[in-house]
This record gives sequence, structure tokens and C-alpha cells, in this order.
Amino acid sequence: MLQNPNLTDYSAVLAEKYGEVGTPEREENNNLARSYYMGIVLQDARKEEHLTQAELAKRIGANKSYISRIENGLIDPTVSSFLKIVHALGLRVELTRPLN
Repeated sequence: MLQNPNLTDYSAVLAEKYGEVGTPEREENNNLARSYYMGIVLQDARKEEHLTQAELAKRIGANKSYISRIENGLIDPTVSSFLKIVHALGLRVELTRPLN
């Protein structure tokens, strides 16, 4: 098998920077990444609805800074707040079992 010396094993890069899979450091990084990703998804949905952070906050009974912190991945909303946001954006959450 030919190996390209310019290619990098990304799992090795992550392990070096954030620790091996299963370590507390790696799990913390994974949690931060999930928070950031969720914030981006919600921000994109809000913008598609042409809502400001303040308008969305008003719809769910929160303040603008709360929406901002969620969208920036700084905090994870509670499940009930997340569902309020999802509903206010006209989205839905679907729970499914993985295919085996």
C-alpha cells in the first residue's frame, strides 16, 4: 500500500492535542464540540426564520444573552429550553433507534 507522507492521521492529531479516546480531556473536548455544533445549527435555523436573537428570546421567555450564549456554544440549554427553541423555530426533534 502506498503511503502519502503529506497525509496526517487525524485521530493521532486529536489524541495528541486532546488526549486518547475515553480520557476526561477528550470527553470534555467532545462536549465542547457538540455544544458549538448545536449552537451553529440553532443559529442557522434562527437566521432562516429571519429572527433576531432578541425575537427568539422573547418567544421562549428568555433574554437575548441566553440565546447568544447557546449559539456561541458557551452553554447547553436544558432539555425543556432546547425544546422551546426548537418549537419557536418551527423545527422538530425526532428520536429514532439506530439501525442494526
